[in-house]
Parts: sequence; structure tokens; C-alpha cells
Amino acid sequence: MKKLLFLLLCLFVFTVQAQDTRIPLDTVVNTTGEVTINGSKVAYKATTGMQPVWNSNGEITASLYYTYYQRTNVKNKKTRPIIMSFNGGPGSASVWMHIAYTGPKVLRIDDEGNPIQPYGVKDNPYSILDVADIVFVNPVNTGYSRPVVKKGKKLDKSKFFGINADIKYLAGWLNTFITRNNRWESPKYIIGESYGGTRVMGLAAELQNSQWMYLNGVIMVSPADYQVLRTGSSFESAINLPYFTAAAWYHKMLPNDLQSKDLLEILPLAEDYAINKLIPAISKGGFISADEKNTVAEKMAYFSGISKKVILQHNLDLPKSYFWKELLRDKSGYTVGRLDSRYKGLDKREAGDRPDYNSELTSWLHSFTPAINYYIREHLNFKTDVKYNVFGPVRPWDNRNNNVREGLRQAMAQNPYLKVLIQSGYYDGATTYFNAKYTMWQVDPSGKMKDRFYFKGYRSGHMMYLRNVDLKKANDDLRTFIKNSSAKGKAAKY
Repeated sequence: MKKLLFLLLCLFVFTVQAQDTRIPLDTVVNTTGEVTINGSKVAYKATTGMQPVWNSNGEITASLYYTYYQRTNVKNKKTRPIIMSFNGGPGSASVWMHIAYTGPKVLRIDDEGNPIQPYGVKDNPYSILDVADIVFVNPVNTGYSRPVVKKGKKLDKSKFFGINADIKYLAGWLNTFITRNNRWESPKYIIGESYGGTRVMGLAAELQNSQWMYLNGVIMVSPADYQVLRTGSSFESAINLPYFTAAAWYHKMLPNDLQSKDLLEILPLAEDYAINKLIPAISKGGFISADEKNTVAEKMAYFSGISKKVILQHNLDLPKSYFWKELLRDKSGYTVGRLDSRYKGLDKREAGDRPDYNSELTSWLHSFTPAINYYIREHLNFKTDVKYNVFGPVRPWDNRNNNVREGLRQAMAQNPYLKVLIQSGYYDGATTYFNAKYTMWQVDPSGKMKDRFYFKGYRSGHMMYLRNVDLKKANDDLRTFIKNSSAKGKAAKY
């Protein structure tokens, strides 16, 4: 008895020293629910709680908050797919896709994604829970997930906050989750939004090579690829043009001959010009001829709704941040959103080279923050006074040795089952749809696996699922992808 009391005391002391004791290190809360999806009732169990991360010495170094949805009226779990879901940031919780895209509940918002009071959630009639189980994972310092630091020690940020560290510990965590929930026989998928695109490209290889977990599919939603973004290269600048075209078309800022056509009729024209004309022109830098520079500026103005004079002032390299400020400057004085350029913002001054704030993000936070806090507490029955980090402190983030693209290629080459779906909104100015296409083209230079890649575009922004029409379409596209990537009894071989 004394030995038992001693062990309990040690566990209590360790917990007190390790992290905020209002959140246990390892716990499960179960609830049940029912949702009607595509006209059929789907009963499910929701499991939420904390699951530890262990280091190589068997010590707990963090505990991650997750929510796991399982359809309950399923006869054969072996053939039931499971999707492991991440958002991005880095430093973002899984709130976005959890209560706005694939889960059984979605935000109370209008059909275009704007906030409505009173805030809250409602049933999601398009959720993919009818065809797959889903676990939403919150990396360290997002949601309720926290590192565990012993008393007198400092947090070793290098273990969590960087491309490769993030991938490594999350792969180990997923191994534990799959084992605990007896899902090794199930077809497996990973989905990541924004920075989550980088994360899941890397996880595909890490899961396969270090955890021996083979996937059927990798899904990237508005993926951020830092082998393109923030490189300052000519191709990074040039492939923004089709996004400029889309945003300008939405706000009716294009010449009449383009504006009178449907968006999907004109985007291929902008894409072709960006790849075949604009990349070579910007690559010439200061050595481009005056005539060619003038001609290119005219065409950029034609496709972007930005004046030729402004484009020449930027030497053909128009920053997206300037575009958000400039597009409507002379028409209405409003700015346009970064993550979704359908949204408009209001700055203190019309002058300037970038907006004062992200109009779309402030709109979204109106809806998401109260809804997730309410939903977790009142629907999932997980109660704590600890702050839910919609965005958490993860800086500085180590972006070195970014080989995730090559990791995805290797995983696909070694696993003939593995297929990739990319979903992007045309009005996303942060991780543009054409950037996503470019990433898709670059993963496999041989072209031998191109029939295993799928791209789907939507008439919305970064979170395309906030627009009701695209919430349905995007979930249907996920269903089709899951069906198309099913093994169907075929052997994994070439």
C-alpha cells in the first residue's frame, strides 16, 4: 500500500512539474452523436483528449490534444479508411478543418462564409464521416497541446518547432494513435491545409520509412510549398499572375473582353502567359530590353487589373501585398484579403504599399474562436480553463533542410498505392492555386507518376469550404479520391 501511494505521489509531482495540471497528460473523453449526410443518418462516437509524445528514453516530452470521430454502425473496420488531419501555420490548431470542412459539425455562417451571431455550430450534411473516420491533431502549442518540461529545465524548441522536427515527432505520435485504436489494417490518408501541405508531404516519407506505415493517399488543401514561397525567384513572382487574374475578375477590374467571360475560360490564358512569357522576362532582370519590358507590362496589366505604370514601377515583379492594397485603391479605396481576396478591408489611409490587416482572417476569427471553445466544452465534454490556442507560439521555426517534396516522391515511388489530391481556391492570395499546380508538376520530374496526382479548384479562397457550394463540392471530391485510391484487392506492384 505504501509503495502504491509513493508511485501515485511521484506521478502527481511529475505532472505538476511537467505542465499546467488543468490538462492531464493522457486522457480520453467519449461522447456520441448522429448526423445526416447526403440524406442518410450516420451514428458516430467522438473521442477527444490528450495523448503523449515520448522521446527515445521513454520520457513524455509533450501531450497533444486530438479529436477522433468513428462511425459506429460499421461492420468491417479493416476496410474502413481513416484520415489523419492537420492544419498549418505553422502554429495553427486543427480548428479550421475540424468545424468547417470534413467533421460532423460546421460553423454557423452565411453561404459565402461571413460570420453570423449568435456564433455556434450546426450539423454538416456534407461531412466525409459517411465514408471515413477522421482524427484531428493539434501539434505542440496549438489547441490544448503543450510541451512537457521538467522543473528546472528549459524547453528545447528544436524538438518541435521546425520542418523536420515537426514531422518526426508527429509521425511517432500517429504510430501510437493507430496502435492504440487498432487501425493498422485500415486504409490510411493524411490531409494537411496550408503549411499542413508541407507537413503531410514530409509525413508521407517519415511514416513510411521510420514508422513502416504505408498510406493510400496524401491530400493537400491550399498547400504552402516553401521551395517556391519566399524564395524571391523569378518563377515565384511569375506564377502569381493567374491569381491576380482571378481576384481582379471577381472584383470586376479586368478589361471587358476578359471580364465578360467565365473565370475558368480566362485562367488558362493567364497560366500560359505566366509560364511561357513572364518567367523568362522576369529572369532577365535589368538586362531585359525596353521594348520587351513595355510589352510584358502591358500584358500583365491586361491580366491583373493593375495599371501598366505601377507594374513598370515594380520592374514586372509585383508583390502580392501591393496587389491587395492597389487593386481597388482608385475604385473604392478598399483593400482585398490575403487568404481570400473576395473579402474587403478598410485601412486608415488609402496610401501605402500593403493592407493594415488581413480582412478575411479577422472575419473568420469572429466565427471560429467562440465556436470551437463552445463546441469542445459543451458537445465534446472536454472541460478546462487552459486557453485554446487557435494560433500558438512556435517561433522561431526552423525551415532548414526542406526536402519534403523529394520525400513525397520517394514515398510514391516505393508505394504504388499512394496517390495525391490537391485542393485550392482560385481567390487564395497566400498559397495560390497556380503555386499548388506548380508544386504538383515539380514533385516527380520523370512524369511517370503524373496519373497519380489530382488537382481540384474552387471559386473561393484559402479555406474554400467556407463557401457553402464549395463545402459540398470539396467533400464530394474527397469521397471520389478515397474511392479512386482504394486498393480494390490489387497487389501493390508496378
